[in-house]
Amino acid sequence: MRPDGRDAWLPPVPSHPTIAEIFLTTLRLGCTSFGGPVAHLAYFRAEFVAKRRWLDEAHYADLVALCQFLPGPASSQTIFALGYLQRGLAGGLAASLGFTLPSVLLMLGFAYGVAALGDPAAAGWLRGLKVAAVAVVAQAVWAMSRALCPDWPRRALALGAAALVLWLPFAWSQLAVIAVGAAIGWVLFSGGGTSSPAGSEPRHLEPAGLLVPPPFSGMFCLILFFTLLVALPWLAHTTANPWLEIFDRFYRAGALVFGGGHVILPLLEREVVAPGWLTHDQFLAGYGAAQAVPGPLFTLSSYLGAVMNHGAGGWIGGIGATLAIFLPALLLVAGALPYWQQLRHQPAAQAALRGANATVVGVLFAAFYDPVCTAGLSGGRTVALAVAGFLALLSGKVPTWVLVAAAAALGSWLL
Repeated sequence: MRPDGRDAWLPPVPSHPTIAEIFLTTLRLGCTSFGGPVAHLAYFRAEFVAKRRWLDEAHYADLVALCQFLPGPASSQTIFALGYLQRGLAGGLAASLGFTLPSVLLMLGFAYGVAALGDPAAAGWLRGLKVAAVAVVAQAVWAMSRALCPDWPRRALALGAAALVLWLPFAWSQLAVIAVGAAIGWVLFSGGGTSSPAGSEPRHLEPAGLLVPPPFSGMFCLILFFTLLVALPWLAHTTANPWLEIFDRFYRAGALVFGGGHVILPLLEREVVAPGWLTHDQFLAGYGAAQAVPGPLFTLSSYLGAVMNHGAGGWIGGIGATLAIFLPALLLVAGALPYWQQLRHQPAAQAALRGANATVVGVLFAAFYDPVCTAGLSGGRTVALAVAGFLALLSGKVPTWVLVAAAAALGSWLL
């Protein structure tokens, strides 16, 4: 036993990363995280749980479960929470900026005419990156299942959750499945009986000594979230200010959507195409570009704000629309984290979280099949490359970024 009370075989506890380290780490992820939100969560786990040990497996799954419950882009909320728990609000904003900035710049560039370079969706390197996402997500689901589903009750929960999500492919189905899993976990795993594995997995303090935000800060963020949701439509209507109207429409889109970036598309189209701010073809062009860039799909708003014939347009309009669509998601996470951090250490909550975490594994497994596999695997060569990448990651000898770079380089061979 070491002097600090930890087992001698455990590696030393890392210190809190600096703001600059958070920004640079997430900036690299923002440049390489292709494949959609499920792939993003896999990249985050590889970087922050397995490599940097900023938090443990169970806490990471708890954060994913929380962000699945909240409206907005789950991967963007998770990366904000990871930074927030390390360095407070400044850390959360640095993490969000780093992860989102590359996609924002690419979408703004597309709005200024990058589309003339051709259809990025047909590029070989993009096909390779989709295959890399299959391997990365497969390795993440495998590792999380071993850590969070060590017994048959939780394996059954994970398999049942995957089947239900695939059978009911609606935005609300993921929330419902996780809620049911939490209820089952509370029934099965509380009480510490012989049928409960709860006592075999004590939760220690997180490896990096994560910061617990004060409750008053969470209450302030929640009040601000609901105040803006109610006040912005009234202000936009009474003042007829185009800036307020744009901010209101994108804020509501980010605040009221569950299920991630693809679910927000019909809502965004109604908000910007119906009033004549841009054409349907312009909207579809932006959606195609958003599919081909790394980072969150919500940065489609950067393109929309730049090409709209309402308000200032250009890069100013793009940045304004981007801030508006991401703001509600970040306010909700900052508002929920203080209470979540306290609740998750209660015995009854821990039992519920064991069930919820098992269903999160199932939800990720379902998303691994559709859309990750359905979009990334299209023939024998793609399957072979995905299996080779999975085995390489499983060996622990090949970093994720090496696999991503190699898959992109081999993309033309896959066409």
